[in-house]
Amino acid sequence: MKREIKITGDGSKTLFISEMNESYHSTHGALQEAVYVFIKNGINLVKKEEIHILEMGFGTGLNLLVTIDNYIKNQSQNTIRYFTIEKYPVLVSEIEKLDYPHLFGFENVKEIYNKAHQADWGEEIELFPNFYFTKFNTDFFDIPELSIPKIDLVYYDCFGARVQPDLWEKPLFELVTERMGEGALLTTYSSKGSVRRALKELGLEVEKKDGPPGKREMINAWKRKGD
Repeated sequence: MKREIKITGDGSKTLFISEMNESYHSTHGALQEAVYVFIKNGINLVKKEEIHILEMGFGTGLNLLVTIDNYIKNQSQNTIRYFTIEKYPVLVSEIEKLDYPHLFGFENVKEIYNKAHQADWGEEIELFPNFYFTKFNTDFFDIPELSIPKIDLVYYDCFGARVQPDLWEKPLFELVTERMGEGALLTTYSSKGSVRRALKELGLEVEKKDGPPGKREMINAWKRKGD
């Protein structure tokens, strides 16, 4: 399907699929939503020396960049192992037009960004000292087959339920929950009632949070000890 470059409300860009009437990020602001959902309400709430992240949908790689940027700004001594799944990779030409590296001030940002996109599938690389990255070119429902450790934080960033409803139903959430360790957090921009119910049925403790600009609410779901 053809993808177009669109400018979002905060000046950052996203990809838009006209056939689906769906964008990769919030039209109210791609960058600000990524920071709000996955940093402020995601990794900043996880207190571990080594954090294993599973991102559902690598897409443009924006969530990876905001995670590295946050890691550097906080001068973190943690180890990050970042795993991400993407069935339909974006093109090099699209990556260049998005120009995400100019949004960040850390050293070698463009080199790191390109290295992530050019990395071999299934091979772990070190993008930054103590920050490891592995991407998988497969379907989300193949999670049980992936060689990954117990996950501490899930970035649930799939396309919306309007265009891909099966990605927001209990069967996939169950596969994801099974890979989460005790005390793990799943964070997502969605606030659908059916999503909250599915997560609760799987034993997660669900919190409705104020949403990023343009969204009234979002969801955090914790896998507490003993779940």
